[in-house]
Amino acid sequence: MAVFETIVKLLHGGESFVLATILSRYGSAPRDAGSRMIIRSDGTILGTIGGGILEATIQKLAREVFATRNTLVRSFTLNREGPNPVGMICGGEVDFLMQFEDASQPDRLDHYHEVLSALNSRKRAWLITRLPDMEVSEGVPSVHVFQDGGPSLVKLGLPPAREFLAKASGTQPMVLEFQRKRFFVEPLCSEGTVYIFGAGHIGKKLAQLTKFVGFHTVVLDDREEFANSETLGSADRVVVLSSFDEALKNLEIDAESYLVIVTRGHVHDRTVLAQALRTRARYIGMIGSRKKRDATYEALIEEGFSAQDFLRVHSPIGLNIGAETPEEIAVCIVAELIQKRSERVQ
Repeated sequence: MAVFETIVKLLHGGESFVLATILSRYGSAPRDAGSRMIIRSDGTILGTIGGGILEATIQKLAREVFATRNTLVRSFTLNREGPNPVGMICGGEVDFLMQFEDASQPDRLDHYHEVLSALNSRKRAWLITRLPDMEVSEGVPSVHVFQDGGPSLVKLGLPPAREFLAKASGTQPMVLEFQRKRFFVEPLCSEGTVYIFGAGHIGKKLAQLTKFVGFHTVVLDDREEFANSETLGSADRVVVLSSFDEALKNLEIDAESYLVIVTRGHVHDRTVLAQALRTRARYIGMIGSRKKRDATYEALIEEGFSAQDFLRVHSPIGLNIGAETPEEIAVCIVAELIQKRSERVQ
């Protein structure tokens, strides 16, 4: 999200730049496919594609793109030997797409507004880039945003969605071939949404960190003095509940949702957990000691839940790093969220 917001800001301000995108990586490399770096006309950069030597190489290559306004597809070996070595010792290989983004062309700003709109919708969408057939080509690549329920890919001059996107990863960008043409397919909105139930000391610190590491962050509490944009400025959305009895009402909980239960008391925690267990959420975590957890489970068994249901719950919540303060507890929870999110690509 952040890099696309930066792109829109630069284009809106009339500043052209070169955009470098990692298409794929093999072996050991600092950043994943889909990572982007902006190179400005003065050579300064925004974002990172990992590694000082590699970035310096891309900055140097960007001068050529600024001069020719061509699109480049290049591979680099992160070693001191091999094709296009960059003097690193990682031993991997990285493929790049580099393109000139011309602020004088209104369609470029329109395109990135469309990307941001898709990201903000939090619905399934893909960014599909037709890659050049040669290492050097004129103009920018053809790029489309495809959303569930949107125009068919065929009408956009692209392959049929069902057979094409079925080959794509649900979460990771990848290069796909179709009828001897190459496409870079990037799932949008793959960071996941964290719903934090409880806006107290831990919830407040947690919201800062979940937003920082890329989760769409929603905080919910029944106390307006805690659940407000002034105290939770980092959250994407703040919800004041009338009661925790309907904490999940009107929320779109799906397999990309992470539910964190850190209310002010075990009664509210139990109330929210009972609702959470009826969802398809990828992650459910509840704060508290093992004693409190077991008492909560016993109460919910009386309500009809089974021991099998509780296997989905991370409680005590977070990785065990000896955390004590609200800040430390927030760190251990976010670490577990990142760990769970990373399992999607194993």
